[in-house]
Amino acid sequence: MQLSVDHDSPVPPYEQVRARISELAHSGELPVGLKLPTVRALAEELGLAANTVARAYRELESDGVVETHGRRGTLIAAVGDTAHRMVAAKAAEYARHALRLGVTQEEALEAARGALAVAYGERAPQGA
Repeated sequence: MQLSVDHDSPVPPYEQVRARISELAHSGELPVGLKLPTVRALAEELGLAANTVARAYRELESDGVVETHGRRGTLIAAVGDTAHRMVAAKAAEYARHALRLGVTQEEALEAARGALAVAYGERAPQGA
């Protein structure tokens, strides 16, 4: 696994580690089930504090990219399946919330489109 941290970057080191591992997992370069280095080992390799790598691992686990199995370590998860399940669950939660608020389906879709455009670095559509 090729990882490096740019200490001069405005992006925090934990986010650089999180983003790179996520990218490698999504591309398949890190196969499902691959055991990642321990927090301490990776921290030492990258010249970071252990807490920095631990935060990256926690966020990766929260995103469904990795799974932590105690003594077995941190493993790459089946990203596509996990990510799709997590997104579907959040979408269902959003839909229920929009319905409770009395928002029409079209208004809820437009709000979601606007939020997605912003998240993906696009210009939000008019009216969103």
